[in-house]
Amino acid sequence: MAMALGTAYRISDVCLLVEDIDRTVAFYVDRLGFRLRRRAEGFADFHGEGVTLAAWEIDHISQHTGVSKLRSPRLAHKVCVAVKLDAPGEIDRLYADLTAKGVPFQGPPGDYVWNARCAYFTDPDDTLWELYAWLDGGPGDYHEERP
Repeated sequence: MAMALGTAYRISDVCLLVEDIDRTVAFYVDRLGFRLRRRAEGFADFHGEGVTLAAWEIDHISQHTGVSKLRSPRLAHKVCVAVKLDAPGEIDRLYADLTAKGVPFQGPPGDYVWNARCAYFTDPDDTLWELYAWLDGGPGDYHEERP
């Protein structure tokens, strides 16, 4: 029986493809408070809990692996990195702290129909980030029925 990727293995890393590794490292370290773990030509990754966050210059990965270096237009989001916080009030505190550091949020935190308090910001390469905490009742137990 074949193993299914989504059930047999856990996601270990999220690697953001970026245009300028120095700019990205500065943003993630200076503004978001990540600790740099490794730094190499065109690449960096950061200490974190659970999934490893990494950044790789798109020209560098293309040069070494042959993957496309086609860029998305500005403000086109291809991924959303979500960070779960323990309580809705933490969203507001972190929003205030990060806004003071110049992190560009889409707007103030809000309560959404999926029963979470969220705030959204982008990094210098327009990667969308979500800060969220479940409101009372949590995420619920809903799913779509499959035929």
